[in-house]
Amino acid sequence: MPHALHHHRRGAPRELFQGLVSGLPIADSHAYLDELVVGECAVELGHHAVREAGIAETHQGMQRMGETPQVLFLLFRKLHMGIIVASPMPKRSKSSARWLAEHANDEFVKRAQREGWRSRAVFKLQEIQEKERLLRPGIRCVDLGAAPGGWSQYAARLLGRSGHLVATDILSMEDIAGVSFVQGDFRDEGVLAQVLAAVGSEKVDLVLSDMAPNMAGIDAVDQPRSMYLAELALEFADRVLVPGGDALIKLFQGAGFDEIIREARRRYGRVVTKKPKASRTRSPEIYLLARQFGMV
Repeated sequence: MPHALHHHRRGAPRELFQGLVSGLPIADSHAYLDELVVGECAVELGHHAVREAGIAETHQGMQRMGETPQVLFLLFRKLHMGIIVASPMPKRSKSSARWLAEHANDEFVKRAQREGWRSRAVFKLQEIQEKERLLRPGIRCVDLGAAPGGWSQYAARLLGRSGHLVATDILSMEDIAGVSFVQGDFRDEGVLAQVLAAVGSEKVDLVLSDMAPNMAGIDAVDQPRSMYLAELALEFADRVLVPGGDALIKLFQGAGFDEIIREARRRYGRVVTKKPKASRTRSPEIYLLARQFGMV
């Protein structure tokens, strides 16, 4: 099991664990963050005959544990039973530390926090919107790769109650008023069918796609994955857009980029690329704006 070390320790009565654990307060099961964050150390978890292993998941140099493991963790630590063994974590890479520092000091991250947006990505869409007026009250729109919801949050405000907005992502997303959300892998036919059902029989005016794959840091792997998602977004737009509709799709400059642009020009009357200020300079990310669908 990745990032988890499980060791069976025998000889501790089940009653000891049940009695002690039952006397400890447990975090609200509805809490948004029901996890304990343990910084800068690897945690080796053990378990007795309770039949529930503690699972730790590494993320950015920290260990995260769910409710039950966190209770056991605190209990074991308090009793000094020798079950937890701490060892130094590998130091963060310089690039990771640099990214964290840059993110913490990023002007768009700070603005998003101040203004109540779910992500800094909202400012990419906002800049394009101010110049292009893609989002209008009452239109029908689909947001692909929506989580955590910055674009949907912004779009819903501009569409108003008369608009119709469907969002989808492989990750979960907290509810947004006026947004119908479908969670799942957009590449799966079953999930695509759910998205189309949420869209309904009427065509849409705008397709937004901020989809990106999990990056491996290897261009030969990341670029084809990115282009594949862009192709899927373009094909989806073909299927759901009204004549004259628009699409805004994230691309990454590299292999396959020119082919996507050529394909878009065969289908849309106006095709341009956009690099918003909120898109980091060193990132190959760029947005394809295709307008006037079918008017070639």
